[in-house]
Amino acid sequence: MTSSNDTQDFTPKAESAWLAKSASQTRGSDKKEVQFHYDISNEFFKLWQDPNQVYSCAYFEKDDYNLEQAQMAKIDLSLGKLGLEPGMTLLDIGCGWGATINRAVEKYDVNVIGLTLSENQKQHIEEHWLANYKGDRTMDVRLQPWEDFSGQVDRIVSIGAFEHFGFNKYDDYFKNTFDWLPDDGVQMLHTITIPEDTEIKAKGLPLTMSKVRFIKFIMDEIYPGGRLPLASMVTDHAVKAGYTVTQEQHLQPHYVKTLDTWAANLEAKQAEAIEITNEEIYERFLKYLKGCADLFREGYTDVVQFTLQKA
Repeated sequence: MTSSNDTQDFTPKAESAWLAKSASQTRGSDKKEVQFHYDISNEFFKLWQDPNQVYSCAYFEKDDYNLEQAQMAKIDLSLGKLGLEPGMTLLDIGCGWGATINRAVEKYDVNVIGLTLSENQKQHIEEHWLANYKGDRTMDVRLQPWEDFSGQVDRIVSIGAFEHFGFNKYDDYFKNTFDWLPDDGVQMLHTITIPEDTEIKAKGLPLTMSKVRFIKFIMDEIYPGGRLPLASMVTDHAVKAGYTVTQEQHLQPHYVKTLDTWAANLEAKQAEAIEITNEEIYERFLKYLKGCADLFREGYTDVVQFTLQKA
């Protein structure tokens, strides 16, 4: 799939009713806001995530997959789009608790660099993955924003981090990642998206006050500074930087099942969750997980994997 590479103004425009409330607030999440969410407690997240603590849409490739199997299937789906070969260096932007970089080393025999803004995630990777690694490849995790990264890598994967970037950083993000890659480089970008106005109308999706309030709740209390792009914003900015978009895979129903599973897991561990954190955080996250599941179920949000080829 390709798009025309024109030189239009890429200032975010409210091409979707969902963007109208937030288009002017484009800065994205800063380090403190990322830590506000991800550094609550590793033990809290362990209660309801899979054992590898993958915090993004799983891929239920088979109907009978449990969450752990579906999360590994998502990681394999993502890495499988990159054309990884032994000895390459993979950059993971927003590496979470490290499951993707660990799998990349294990399955593809590559060197890895993981970037995160979460102190807890970095500590977990160092203590859980790096301390137990006995191989010859380099595994490096950095408490570093992508804006401060420099160097050359062979492939890039980013799963669930793009939502934290401000719209006004998209040009820099795609230009920088393009420059870090070799001539045959590939990036796989996995992000939540919102529908265009035409899609909203085609699906007959009402923009109710309850939905607007829930989106505000997410932006204020769950992901401060977070912004969800239109799929066309991703492809337009990527093409502008020089990429060719070779695949766009939508995983919407898989995120419904992921979120339903997370919510059920959290609800089943209510007492433990409150003991680790408090009742307010438990209720906040349960509302977030259940509400987001409904957004995906009803078609208000999607999750997309974009394969970007440097050509």
